[in-house]
Amino acid sequence: METEQTFTRGPILSTLLKFALPVLLALLLQAMYGAVDLQVVGKFGTAADISAVSTGSQIMQTVTIVITGLAMGITVLLGQKIGEGKPEEAGQAVGSGICLFLVVAVVATAALELAAPQLAVLMHAPADAFDGTVEYVRICSGGAVFIVAYNLLGSIFRGIGDSRVPLITVLIACILNIGGDLLLVGGFGLNVAGAAIATVFAQAVSVVLSLLLIRKKHLAFTLRRQDIRFNGALIGRILKLGSPVALQDLLVNLTFLVIIAIANSMGTIPSAGVGVAEKLCAFVMLVPSAYMQSMSAFVAQNIGAGNPDRAKKALKTGSLLMFAVSVCLTAFVLFAGGPLIAMFGLTAESVDIGVSFFRTIASCYAVYGLAMAFRGYLEGRGDMLFSGIAGIAALFVRIGASYAFAAPFGNMVIGYAEAFSWVILFLIYLIRYLRKSKAPV
Repeated sequence: METEQTFTRGPILSTLLKFALPVLLALLLQAMYGAVDLQVVGKFGTAADISAVSTGSQIMQTVTIVITGLAMGITVLLGQKIGEGKPEEAGQAVGSGICLFLVVAVVATAALELAAPQLAVLMHAPADAFDGTVEYVRICSGGAVFIVAYNLLGSIFRGIGDSRVPLITVLIACILNIGGDLLLVGGFGLNVAGAAIATVFAQAVSVVLSLLLIRKKHLAFTLRRQDIRFNGALIGRILKLGSPVALQDLLVNLTFLVIIAIANSMGTIPSAGVGVAEKLCAFVMLVPSAYMQSMSAFVAQNIGAGNPDRAKKALKTGSLLMFAVSVCLTAFVLFAGGPLIAMFGLTAESVDIGVSFFRTIASCYAVYGLAMAFRGYLEGRGDMLFSGIAGIAALFVRIGASYAFAAPFGNMVIGYAEAFSWVILFLIYLIRYLRKSKAPV
């Protein structure tokens, strides 16, 4: 049964939604790894264990974000080649991507294993959670090859217009992760180590399943054994497309790392509360992120097929949808934030701190949705460098706004600074889109 979406013809909104929904569900399930770890450790462990898993999983999430950003280079390049009707060149791009990400996997594993203590220091891990943080990072870094492989395979599936297979594999892996947490943390009392082992095992299963399923599919590209080599020109294009995305996403995530570090420096209780709230924020922000990835794949194929007007229509239709959805997400956070955070077995003080942070940062969701729609369009066109520069500009705006808003808004100022930075970023994207619309593709 074929699962690839036909992006270059037919209705736009329904096609985007059919593709975006599995992407969203897969992202939600992937994000659940850390959240489930926190909830199970919170039930059977201590506040120090929660802090260690929160800090360690945030470090691993940063690595994953960089890898996912780099993989966007394959998604866009593959989509463009398929849209152009060049399956052989698409296969060569995939082969070069395999070689590139093999190197990335080796470097990531070595770097994380060696630098785990230094990363815990940079994150200001509380004294009673320091060893647990290092242990979590080192165990998870042993499975870095699976993180890299999963994101590489996911980028290929998105490039050919298939978002269902990644959903199926990550769903099975998530179920295994929950079972592993309950067995290793709840049953054997391994706490931090048990949560990390369960996560690595689940990621390994998702990779194996993806490989088995992709071998049974009729692919829109031709991959030969000789295509799996270090083609300098293609690797350069993948890096040129993916590196700005990785940099931008890294800078955004660094904001959350700073938040965790600040909370850690305040003690174990604030660290636990903000750590849980940050995980929930990441869940909510996945909705616009899923749409951004879907928009990029949609636009890439249509630009490759010579249909720029169809790509513009997709942006205009989807932007209205994302704004409405993001407003609903804001309302959800304001009313349901407290009960959600309380589910993680925190103390009353930790819950209060977490709720304050969660509600503050929710003010950025509506504009964030619009910004992600425009970002997806620009990156689908291959305008990655500008997107990365815009992300850096937003980071500096966020830092400046943090200082400007500190006096009137207090400790959770970063939420208001985040909202302001997304307004600026959206305006930058909008101006770029208007200028690009007047220029030939």
